[in-house]
Amino acid sequence: MDQRPWSGDRQRWRALHRGYATVWVLLGLCPPVIAVWDQPAATKIWSLALLAGLAASYGIVRVFPGSPVLRPPVYLGVLALGLGGMSYLLGGGAAQFIAALPQFWIFARDPRQAVASSGAAAALTVAGGALRHDLATGNALFTVLGYAAGVGVGLLVHRIVDDGAVRTARLRAELTASEQRLAEAHQRQGAAEERDRLAREIHDTLAQGFASIVVLAEAARTSLATAPDRAARQLLSIEQTARENLTEARVLVGSAPQSGLAPGSIARTLRRTLDRFAEDTGLAVEADLPELACDQPTRIALLRCTQESLANVRKHAAASTVGVVLASRPDGIDLEITDDGRGFVVANSRGFGLDGMRKRLTELGGELIVTSSPGEGTRVLATLPTDGQG
Repeated sequence: MDQRPWSGDRQRWRALHRGYATVWVLLGLCPPVIAVWDQPAATKIWSLALLAGLAASYGIVRVFPGSPVLRPPVYLGVLALGLGGMSYLLGGGAAQFIAALPQFWIFARDPRQAVASSGAAAALTVAGGALRHDLATGNALFTVLGYAAGVGVGLLVHRIVDDGAVRTARLRAELTASEQRLAEAHQRQGAAEERDRLAREIHDTLAQGFASIVVLAEAARTSLATAPDRAARQLLSIEQTARENLTEARVLVGSAPQSGLAPGSIARTLRRTLDRFAEDTGLAVEADLPELACDQPTRIALLRCTQESLANVRKHAAASTVGVVLASRPDGIDLEITDDGRGFVVANSRGFGLDGMRKRLTELGGELIVTSSPGEGTRVLATLPTDGQG
């Protein structure tokens, strides 16, 4: 694994390397070229050749770090030998060695290799200078001090980068865990919303249909002996309700159009529902249903509110008359359903049907207002915004 400093952040490492390339050329390669200019010819030739070799090697390893021709560990050996050679030719090379120190940390596989390779370069630099002069020189001292400082700074930087990498890994793990928890929460929320939607749809369609079938079946059984014609009509209504329930069931399992409601006039849709209700219950129904334009979601919501309200009248109200008024406003549609039944205390109502109607209307930007009191009947007002498009 690549453990060089900044290896976890390639853009930062490359920017640093670009900046250091200028430093190496200006402080590591150019000064020796100037220094050998007044040296004997042999020294000048060997020095320039060695500097050219170092420059070419650096260019290869920097541009092609994965090249089999000159891998970074091999380059560090070449660099150490080159620094020793230049120190021998010039009688000292502390400055060039210090300028080259960052390369041992940039190209080394790990801190241990960086310390070892830079130590070898320091030893060769000191040895090269000692072959031309006495060992106890300023160049030797500065080389040793530079090596010690380079090791200290390199290890410190490596430690800082390692700590940063650990923190980054920890933050990434925490972020991944948070994203996973958020996705699970969204999934649970979506599942809960879908269960709520299905429960509402089942209550508003299948449950109401089955309740109607039960009531009609009981009435038909009672009428069989005394009023066979009425029993036949009730059986026909049972058949129609069962077919409608079958259609709604197919909608719920996704094998039929999602709305379960054919396009058409909202007035005609509500009129058919009210006619069925009056036929099944024998209650008087007074309806004012003008032709109004509205979109399919609005039609479905108004139909479901009507069905739920009529089901409540059938089961709880003991009413004799039901009134239904459909009216248009500049910015929406109102549907009012009233009965003269026994009424109830709205604040004490815990029925799923009223909550389902409220949620359905709220999803479309509408509102449900229920007004009732014991002995005073009930008024249900559903309001929905509309853009006027059918």
